[in-house]
Amino acid sequence: MSFENVLFGFTFYYPLFMAYVWIIGGITYYLRYERTSLHDQNPLTELKATPPVSVIVPCFNEGDNIRSVVDALSRLNYPDYEIICVNDGSKDNTGAILDELIATHPKLRVVHQARNQGKAVALNTAALIAKSEFLMCIDGDAILDPDSIPWLLKHFETGPRLGAVTGNPRIRTRSTLLGRLQVGEFSSIVGLIKRTQRIYGRLFTVSGVVVMFRRRALLDVGFWSPEMLTEDIDISWKLQANHWDVRFEPRALCWILMPETVKGLWKQRLRWAMGGVQAIFKYAYIFKHWHLRRLWLVYIEYNLSVLWAYTMATVLVLYVLSLFIYIPPLWRVEIFPSWHGVLIGTTCLLQVLVGMILDRHYDKKVYRHYFWMIWYPVFYWMLNMCTTVWSVPKVLFRKSGRRAVWVSPDRGVGSADGVHVKALPPINTEPAPQPHRGNHD
Repeated sequence: MSFENVLFGFTFYYPLFMAYVWIIGGITYYLRYERTSLHDQNPLTELKATPPVSVIVPCFNEGDNIRSVVDALSRLNYPDYEIICVNDGSKDNTGAILDELIATHPKLRVVHQARNQGKAVALNTAALIAKSEFLMCIDGDAILDPDSIPWLLKHFETGPRLGAVTGNPRIRTRSTLLGRLQVGEFSSIVGLIKRTQRIYGRLFTVSGVVVMFRRRALLDVGFWSPEMLTEDIDISWKLQANHWDVRFEPRALCWILMPETVKGLWKQRLRWAMGGVQAIFKYAYIFKHWHLRRLWLVYIEYNLSVLWAYTMATVLVLYVLSLFIYIPPLWRVEIFPSWHGVLIGTTCLLQVLVGMILDRHYDKKVYRHYFWMIWYPVFYWMLNMCTTVWSVPKVLFRKSGRRAVWVSPDRGVGSADGVHVKALPPINTEPAPQPHRGNHD
């Protein structure tokens, strides 16, 4: 087989093959874990115990969002928890708002750090002062569903080697095409991948925006690494490389803001890509250890996705060159839709549809954004390809040990109009009733 056939074949068949892997894996997860537990229920009553939980919110320039975040956290369906907000050197009014909220939110504790030291340092600071064994971590713009804590905590009752459980982030910003495309992306890509990897038993990453950790597991691996650009990817690999399990819980919802400009998306996706490449370099040692073999497949799959980005970029370069210079027939490529383009596009839409069907229980109006997903392969595939290609040299030439500090992200250009978020109960400072202590499956 010639090189050009391998190049073009891999560029075409890899995303097609992985799409069906994610579809089959997502459906399998649904049939095994979700189908029998989607009826309305109070997850608090299913817990065997209600240990204290520390909810950690690292903040940097979240003055526009932190008030609503803390208000939502004060209405959680759980009797025993504290809220720790770490103001990591914000330059806006985040610190002043947090100091104001202390008077009306008795569960709230605030830590002010003098300068911007990065999300990992903020998380480490909060973890060291937390009073609980279980640490719930969310972002400074995230609205946590009232039942998220019991849904996540339920998993920790199944075994002492469970280190983390990640939840299901949902997009609030849907006023633009870029925002609507991300609604489908988080269902068809993030949701299906998490479900499939959960079936396999290893996750590439927890969602840093909504995740609960066992403090003992974090202590075992040395907490978060300040030099990693994506602390959630790194902590996932640190835990699993040290024989801690990581799981996914789709019923633990968290409503988040996402970029709705090309510039904001580029910065976000480049950081994500660089964090993934950092993990590739850092955890290559797993192939030296047979006992870490279950991580090999996840590692190889991510490397193949990076390789695909470079092959796709090569194909596009060949197409552009063919417009101006002579290219041998074997190296010519046609990027306009043909049978293979139609097949990939149809498969992509099928993947999106399956993801939305599985997530319809948690996002009541997700279907209204399906129409726009026809543009996803055109824009987001190209965006992710470019950021992946650029991330490798960026990481290679990045100064070793350089701390990853905050950069104020794009939080979208519109509101969350039309988003179905569960109504929050009024703030209640009185102790909640203890759950039923019956048998638990």
